Amino acid sequence: MNITAVAIVAIVCWAIVELTNGTKTKKKNKAALEQDAELAKQVSSLKERIETLEKIVTDEKYDLHRQFDALKKDRVA
Repeated sequence: MNITAVAIVAIVCWAIVELTNGTKTKKKNKAALEQDAELAKQVSSLKERIETLEKIVTDEKYDLHRQFDALKKDRVA
């Protein structure tokens, strides 16, 4: 067999392997990017919820309601 033919077959086989691996890698990267975007949305949503809860807890009216509830519990007990 001619050495040139062996080299051509080797190059073609290498190219096929690289093309199939490249497609798999692109699919994995796309899935990872989609997952990253979803996680970023969830983090953003959770940050908003935490900010809302912090506003509620630090609100003076909330503290007053807690104190009234504590007084009511003391009266009942």
